[in-house]
Amino acid sequence: MCGRTACTLAPDEIKRACKYQNHGKWKEPDWKDGDQDKYKPSYNKSPQTNNPVLVSLRHFQKDADSSERVLTAMRWGLIPSWFPESDPSKMQYSTSNCRSDGMMQKKSYKDPLLKGQRCVVLADGFYEWQRQQGAKQPYFIYFPQYKQEESEDKDDFDNWKGWRLLTMAGIFDCWKPADGGDLLYSYTVITVNASKAMDWVHDRMPAILDGAEAVRRWLDFGEVSTNEAVKLIYSIETICLHPVSTIVNSTRNNSPECVKPLEIGIKEPKSTASSKMMMNWLKSESPKKKPNNPELSQMPVKDESPKKTSAGLMQLWLKKSEEPAEKKAKFS
Repeated sequence: MCGRTACTLAPDEIKRACKYQNHGKWKEPDWKDGDQDKYKPSYNKSPQTNNPVLVSLRHFQKDADSSERVLTAMRWGLIPSWFPESDPSKMQYSTSNCRSDGMMQKKSYKDPLLKGQRCVVLADGFYEWQRQQGAKQPYFIYFPQYKQEESEDKDDFDNWKGWRLLTMAGIFDCWKPADGGDLLYSYTVITVNASKAMDWVHDRMPAILDGAEAVRRWLDFGEVSTNEAVKLIYSIETICLHPVSTIVNSTRNNSPECVKPLEIGIKEPKSTASSKMMMNWLKSESPKKKPNNPELSQMPVKDESPKKTSAGLMQLWLKKSEEPAEKKAKFS
């Protein structure tokens, strides 16, 4: 399953991280109608919060090409268009996740899926809890972060050097209150049986779209039919994970401590390049600027120039959060 995520990039960074090729040209998706203001970056995001998702622009502009994309902030936890109550909080069952083996049977998911209302849910990664001797150990799970060489071509649009966002398959719907009011766009994350990469932590995982082509086919409902799109829903092995502190158990906690790799003695998994990157990132705060978050100020300082390595990517990402107030993200 997927019940908690981290998404810490600022709105403009998410645009750059979501660049894509369309008809031979690189593009950045725009945010829909001020939706960037609805999204608040956080290390600890839970259902019923607004989160960044990618959808086909044609869902909002009928004359647009279905291959064009737009960024929106949607509520996590799908409210079906037919929901009869006047308040979405009266939904009596959880719709934050949708099992792949039931999405074509349950009306809440089948109806929007057949209409092509497919979305890509974006996150730095997600959390899952492993049961062990009566307790639960949380893990942070994310894409491998690869070394990216800087292009000599200054006009190279495909030049994002930051964190590689996790791209999860989702279904969305639009609900309008019976007594009028604003439309509410919401989504569910599709889940599948866990792969061997994490089935020792939990038996379910999000359906992750690994690669630009998988993302393209999931979003382009004009070209790719539902029957073809659902073939993209399966478990993948290309993920990294590490144990983290139980501080993440409470949604009130929102700090880098939530994703910091945790040493758990003999049960600690072997370090990977990506987990080392995460640790280096959390130790790389610039001493020249003081963050507003007091918990950040307690993190170890490592003053060195970013390098073209995975750790360097993480360091650059963290330094972005230290920019002037008008540029940096405000964490909810």
